[in-house]
Amino acid sequence: MRETQMGREIAQQPQAVRDTLDALIPLRDRIAATYAGRRQVLFVARGSSDNAAIYGRYLLETHSGVLAGLVSPSVATHYGAKLDLSDALVVSVSQSGQTEEIVQTQQWAKDCGAATIAVANVPDSPLLAAADLGLLTQAGPELAVPATKTYVSQTVAMAVLGTALSGDPSAYDDELATIPDEIQRLLAERAGVPEAVAALRDSAYAVVSGRGLLMGTALETALKLEETCLRPVRGYSYADLRHGPISVVTGGMSAVLVSAADGPMSTPMIELAQDLDARGATTVGIGGNAQFADAVDVAVAGPRLTEALSPIASIVPAQLIVESLALSLGLDPDNPRGLAKVTATDPD
Repeated sequence: MRETQMGREIAQQPQAVRDTLDALIPLRDRIAATYAGRRQVLFVARGSSDNAAIYGRYLLETHSGVLAGLVSPSVATHYGAKLDLSDALVVSVSQSGQTEEIVQTQQWAKDCGAATIAVANVPDSPLLAAADLGLLTQAGPELAVPATKTYVSQTVAMAVLGTALSGDPSAYDDELATIPDEIQRLLAERAGVPEAVAALRDSAYAVVSGRGLLMGTALETALKLEETCLRPVRGYSYADLRHGPISVVTGGMSAVLVSAADGPMSTPMIELAQDLDARGATTVGIGGNAQFADAVDVAVAGPRLTEALSPIASIVPAQLIVESLALSLGLDPDNPRGLAKVTATDPD
């Protein structure tokens, strides 16, 4: 297969993670100081950035004891709602730092009394400039339209944020330091990637599911499959899939399941794989443990990381699948049809 810009940027992720950790870990005290006196964290984002924010939300609530949620930007930009956010830290996440809707929503949050932190990959972007504290990720310029290294760098920022607001900020530092090498291993081995591409290439429809800390990874996988490979794909949480949509799963469909190797969601994901298999779907599993690998039709190796940090690297095998699948379908993964690098939404 030909070399792509997307592939080159996927390969740059070990260094992007290393550089982002080096840049952001020293800012933990400032993150904590910005949050001081607040009771909740609210995230503002769109697209891939929103999927990174979902990881941040779960990490804060499950490991830092901090109430977190997602803000709908239209509440600010279209409805102009007047809310009391004096107890909130609002974290705006944007690859470019210049998506106008996100910039406006951050200013709205400030006007409503919130403290603000911005996460972006472009120095001197308006989002970073206007925030109380800017977290500049270190992915470097990203030329392919699909977000890869910028997304992974955003998840690193979420991990730094989560640990900064925990009772023991350095508790995960040793494991964080292993992530670049884990990503490098996944890139070199590509275990299960060709088989996953073959399974998805012949499928007319696919669903992607995960739960808990891996929910954002599942939604990002679905987004990348849909926008880059131009296939109808739905991303569901495990619970949402169980509450009805699973009834339409039949033979000829594919299901991509994303799981961590440990944690309270590992067993339910195994049970979901078995259920989908019984309904005739072709199941592709990313990550998980040995029992999960045995339960799916195609097992794709994931990172050797605990559930708390697994989302930083679990997306990498999915990225490899998406790039290879797009090429096998005769598509250009660098410039998917109808997409632009900076998100544009409806004007006010």
